[in-house]
Amino acid sequence: MNIQSITPRNIGWLEIKLNDDEMRHLWDCCADPKGDYKISLAGNIDNSQKIIDKDNWFWDNVLIGCLNTYAKDFVNMGAKFPTSIPHPYHLSSFWVNYQKENEFNPRHTHGNAIYSFVIWMKIPTKFEEQKKLHIASGTYSNAISNFTFDYLDILGGSVCEHYRMSPEMEGTMLFFPARLNHQVYPFYNCNDERISISGNISVDTTRKF
Repeated sequence: MNIQSITPRNIGWLEIKLNDDEMRHLWDCCADPKGDYKISLAGNIDNSQKIIDKDNWFWDNVLIGCLNTYAKDFVNMGAKFPTSIPHPYHLSSFWVNYQKENEFNPRHTHGNAIYSFVIWMKIPTKFEEQKKLHIASGTYSNAISNFTFDYLDILGGSVCEHYRMSPEMEGTMLFFPARLNHQVYPFYNCNDERISISGNISVDTTRKF
């Protein structure tokens, strides 16, 4: 008897730990905001600011590497963009969120982009402490204060991948397809802000290769 286990092809996301130079550049971008961005968010985060990648430094030193790695390890998502003319990628939006207690971003996608990313700059809470709060009883105990991807498995069941928030996650970046469902759960009993940066990468139809 010859038995083989078959794993269906699937795609995932990248997890990157940013170095000190990369984090310094991001903090420098945050220090020079370019306008309110909260109208573009799905949730109730009160303070969100558009930022600019100065001199395209983060694009050249981090994001191009992420694009190449994702295409090598999974697939080039932009290859499915409906055009007969090849166009390059570009950083189409870039913003910083200052999340306060009780604020959240519900389940959503960034469907008008090809790729998205999130970077945790400052996390003032610890999941292990948050899950002990009374509000976290029941099924909420694994989600409170966390960032979550969710998708369907081969049987149509819901799969949730939680990134547990704590100061150890500062400097961590996730790079993922923009149509992947994700959400940000609220944290509680903390007066400090959680600071995160997000961005979208799209196809620049104004340029050709």
